[in-house]
Amino acid sequence: MSGLATGSEIFDEFRVCVIIPTYNNAATLATVIEGVASYTNNIIVANDGSTDETLAIVEKFPFVQLLSYPENVGKGWALRKAFALATGLNYKFAITIDSDGQHFAKDLPAFVDKLQLVQDAIIVGSRNMAQASVPGKSSFGHKFSNFWFKVETGIDCPDTQSGYRLYPIWLLKDIRFITRKYEFEIEVMVRAAWKGVKITSIPVAVYYPPKEERVSHFRPFKDFTRISILNTILVLITFFYIKPRDFFRTIFEKKKLKAFINDQLFNPLHTDEYKALSIAFGIFMGIIPIWGFQLVAAIFLAVLFRLNKILVIVAANISIPPMIPLIIFLSYQTGAYWMGDNATHLEFNRLLTLESIQKNLQQYIYGSVTLAVLAGITAGLFTFILLKLFKRKSILTR
Repeated sequence: MSGLATGSEIFDEFRVCVIIPTYNNAATLATVIEGVASYTNNIIVANDGSTDETLAIVEKFPFVQLLSYPENVGKGWALRKAFALATGLNYKFAITIDSDGQHFAKDLPAFVDKLQLVQDAIIVGSRNMAQASVPGKSSFGHKFSNFWFKVETGIDCPDTQSGYRLYPIWLLKDIRFITRKYEFEIEVMVRAAWKGVKITSIPVAVYYPPKEERVSHFRPFKDFTRISILNTILVLITFFYIKPRDFFRTIFEKKKLKAFINDQLFNPLHTDEYKALSIAFGIFMGIIPIWGFQLVAAIFLAVLFRLNKILVIVAANISIPPMIPLIIFLSYQTGAYWMGDNATHLEFNRLLTLESIQKNLQQYIYGSVTLAVLAGITAGLFTFILLKLFKRKSILTR
């Protein structure tokens, strides 16, 4: 310990337990339990359907809480069930340590030291991946995982694949996880970060035995494929939901809204025409019939045309869910002028959805493009006039 607090009492004071997920690691499990027990008896072993002597080994340690089920499901499932058990036992934090002897119990105090400084974070035990004994596939997976984690959260984490971690399980209990195997350790970090849980790290030692002695249940092709699929899903969620959500949370905080308006709408370095054009283009992109891709396309084209990206993004979000029924209705009404006697008429109500466009797709496309142009021009002109009036008022009040 570093002097903030010492001894096993600190594990009780902060309600910290140590979870050891295991599957057929009887050769090393007892040593791992003994190592952890030298610091705390708050231990949960999650037996993920082992078929070796795991149960007999755990029975030798009566202070260990055993979570066991007959079929092997995956490490993620073992951790999820162990988190639930730990929460039920009134623990607030859980340190996870692998049962294969890769991690050292001597690093447990470092986690608790860090916990005393930050109690709302996942603390990752960062391994030295530059050492010669690290397998090539682990080194590649390490870099691959760190890159995508940064894309999905904007956070730099030196070792997103380390299983040696401290979790604030009291902050995770309301998150519904979907993965059950190794990829859970990616999902839990990303989704916790999305929820606002901090991610930090401490250096830890790691031991990789010689290749002929190494026991690993990681299946390179299957597990890497699962991780890749998960990252694909997480990236899509990031760009279509998380980033827009965080953007609007930021700009509409009371303290930041005024600064946002001054920096973007009343920025003296940008002409009124430039700002009005940016808003007009954003409105246009928010209405045209490319649902699901409107924001991505708007950002890409705003960069391409060198428009004010922030104003374009704000305006493009005219197509938020509460506005969808109105946009669909107005699109059909506008498209009716193009269709003549073949026009389809809809009653305006809150039940209008994107499925409604199937009734007359041609009318909807004609109408939505026309509406997008008209709404964009109107919004642009209104913005331009507003900015001119604001400037005139500012001059008169000087």
